[in-house]
Amino acid sequence: MTADLPIRPAATVILSRKGPQGPEVLMGQRGAGAAFMPSKYVFPGGAVDAGDAHVPLAAGLPGPCAALLAADAPGPEALAAAAIREVFEETGLALGRPGAWPGTAPAGWAGFAARGLVPEASGLRLIFRAITPPGRPRRFDARFFLADAAAIHGDSDDFSGAEDELSHLHWIALSEVRRLDLPFITEVVLSEVALILSGGSQPGVPFFDNATQRPTFRRL
Repeated sequence: MTADLPIRPAATVILSRKGPQGPEVLMGQRGAGAAFMPSKYVFPGGAVDAGDAHVPLAAGLPGPCAALLAADAPGPEALAAAAIREVFEETGLALGRPGAWPGTAPAGWAGFAARGLVPEASGLRLIFRAITPPGRPRRFDARFFLADAAAIHGDSDDFSGAEDELSHLHWIALSEVRRLDLPFITEVVLSEVALILSGGSQPGVPFFDNATQRPTFRRL
């Protein structure tokens, strides 16, 4: 870790579905005044909140995925919960199943619980990890999860419950997505998404480790 800024754990979700032109992914545009990646089109995601570690999951991450995250703070459960919460906040889409919460929902989860849903992480697959390089206005240790839109409880085109962090939310075909203004790391992740959705397999999860001034690349 460098001394310039703390590196915050984060989770991002690439939602995909079949469309008339082939596979589609859900993208939204960050505001022009955002400190991090202004005006860029991104996947829903963000930093892990303290309350995410205490969120009850109806089902956890798949075994192989959880094992890859077991040794990393804040742990697979908190990362999965953060991924689901960020999707809900930024798109209004819920990755969950009907169920009752065992007590009061933590901060950031009241709307999810009000729908009578408990978050479910069994449909999330870890496909990428990247740490933001030094010198950026924000730094994250981001885990990227791929999920099929079939895991969404409700209409995958209903963004009425979204907060205002992302605008122009829309599903776009993989064949068209590179026409958008994308961050470099998003373009790299999209290559992995295309590989997986075409039936290919990853030789391990790619990890762009920029925690220090000497960047490294390896596979988890």
